[in-house]
Amino acid sequence: MAKHSSLRLHNRLQDTGAYLANLVLSAPLKLALRLPYRTRVRLMGGLMARVLAPVLGYRKRVIKNLDLVWPDLPAAEKKRLARDVPANFGRTLVEIYSGAGFKTHLADTHPEGPGLAALQQAQADGRPVILVSGHFGNHDAVRATVSRDFTPVGALYRPLDNSYFNAHWKDAIEGIAAPAFARGRRGLAQMVKYLRDGGIIALLVDQHVSDGAPLTFFGHPAKTTLSAAEMAIKYNALVLPVFGLRQADGFSFRAIIQDEIPHDTPEVMAQAMNDALEEMVREHPEQWFWVHRRWKD
Repeated sequence: MAKHSSLRLHNRLQDTGAYLANLVLSAPLKLALRLPYRTRVRLMGGLMARVLAPVLGYRKRVIKNLDLVWPDLPAAEKKRLARDVPANFGRTLVEIYSGAGFKTHLADTHPEGPGLAALQQAQADGRPVILVSGHFGNHDAVRATVSRDFTPVGALYRPLDNSYFNAHWKDAIEGIAAPAFARGRRGLAQMVKYLRDGGIIALLVDQHVSDGAPLTFFGHPAKTTLSAAEMAIKYNALVLPVFGLRQADGFSFRAIIQDEIPHDTPEVMAQAMNDALEEMVREHPEQWFWVHRRWKD
């Protein structure tokens, strides 16, 4: 009896903690969403960079990762990135939650780049397409514009541990484009069916995966997922690296579609994905989420 009571109390405390954490995290977003679009984006960028990032340890992790893989970068540049990387993340977060407002702001943005013709041909042929990217710029700028100009782009997302936050996080993702598939057996099955039927899906492939392939990123070992490459081979899908490149004004984007990644072994294809992202990050380092623990042992 005492054991069950203790367990119920523990679960209740966990639930209360999750509820309170959701309030703390979502309050700035709810406040920002009441403001004009540009004001909210600017506000969330500044709030994340100046207030939340230091508390969450983001600045230290940015510099730690830069020290590891980009040691010759000047200290002043590392300090700038420790500020600008969280700012881009804050802007991206509120842009995703802005849904219709974000898409309206993208009215004059259209997919471009050397891979556009291949995407158009795949659509004409009914061939599946996998768009691969990373936490760079705002990746949903590509998902939104391709969904508008071609066909809805399905996205795979990881359900958050906090069920309260997860409820509106999924709504935000689908506010950009639907369908959104929750990572897990059922979600993966739904995504594969959508892909096999000639659909387009978007995958972010830049996070550490414990059972991933030991490839390289910025010249250092980085466990990398092979899932996108394996699906492409199995279902004859076109693979295109894509990037939502934030422009100098901080609000507008280019939706860049790069040359296709030819089918090869999964390892060769996944390394090509890493290389495409690395090239973009070297050109625009403030737009990648250097907070990731990308180079775990």
